[in-house]
Amino acid sequence: MRGIFETLMAFDTVSAKPNMALMAYVRDLLADAGITAHLIPDATGQKANLFATTGPQGVGGVMLSGHTDVVPVEGQAWTKPPFALTEADGRFYGRGAADMKGFCALAIDAMLKASTRDLKVPLHLALSYDEEIGCMGVRSLVDLLALAPVKPRFCIVGEPTGMQVATGHKGKVALRATCTGREGHSALAPLALNALHLAADFLNAVRALQARVAESGHRDGDYDVPYSTIHVGKMAGGVQVNIVPNTATLDFEIRSLAEDDPETLIADLRAAAETIVAPLRATFPEAEIRVERLWDYPGLGTPSDAAVVNFVKGLTGANGTIKVAFGTEGGLFAQHLGIPTVICGPGSMAQGHKPDEFVTVEQMARGAAMLDALLARCEAGF
Repeated sequence: MRGIFETLMAFDTVSAKPNMALMAYVRDLLADAGITAHLIPDATGQKANLFATTGPQGVGGVMLSGHTDVVPVEGQAWTKPPFALTEADGRFYGRGAADMKGFCALAIDAMLKASTRDLKVPLHLALSYDEEIGCMGVRSLVDLLALAPVKPRFCIVGEPTGMQVATGHKGKVALRATCTGREGHSALAPLALNALHLAADFLNAVRALQARVAESGHRDGDYDVPYSTIHVGKMAGGVQVNIVPNTATLDFEIRSLAEDDPETLIADLRAAAETIVAPLRATFPEAEIRVERLWDYPGLGTPSDAAVVNFVKGLTGANGTIKVAFGTEGGLFAQHLGIPTVICGPGSMAQGHKPDEFVTVEQMARGAAMLDALLARCEAGF
């Protein structure tokens, strides 16, 4: 496994860059073990998903899921080389060590081991791209699996959970509000309509809705933030100080509990936008705040007593379950394919996306032990 981990870490697979070289490496490694891996390229041919199966056909088995892209390192003060595996002080350092090339290495190694075993149920491997920019790349893999006559019985998404079994995370919708006013000279600013002022009014509406949701909305105490959140992450507009800007934008997101319908929250914000601009249209008929969806992914809400939960708890020895703050591809597998899914992998997301990202040697050993137990269950037919 160590050699696989080192090789994966050496590929610079920041989401903005190709991952095809990494996928070709994995495909060839599996081929040497007699496992056929299917690559699903994007329109450019520079990126791909990978899906592979070893063991008997016609039965469900277990799918191990991981993403191969990582976040950028620019602007971060690394003391270790980001695109190399460095072992020191009981830790493996490098970009993606925790999120989540460590698990990918374990999953690939498990596939190689599985190819030498007499499995009664198959083991599947699903590797994706562009997870870090909204779970975008995996969707073509989901489409492929939707056509399969037999789907995996269970899925384990190996995002870092400290090897705890996670049953849920919030869904996310990314949105943009485009505010249209009327330009003018700043000396005559009251005769124009400042789009940044519209944006500020809309931002206040976002904050008011967040306050209402936090006060009286649904709650789930398994999350660090137990309610749905609405967050503005970017505001832009204007050219220079002596011009009243005619356009401004806000990029924002909704991370929603399973009990909250994000469409209802979006409708509330669209109504608030109309309330802001309606009184202005007599003088400025072009006044508008247009709210549009950019992308989204569903949340995950696997029942704590589901068979997949008890199965994976049996592999890890865990007693309880958790929910995680970050999003994963698990919701897509569960909602679009009906595959019962949990999240369980080595490391902590507290280390992800930071300089000197790491996963501990101990966590990797626990991850390997979980997959060894999985192989034994696949040999026994569960």
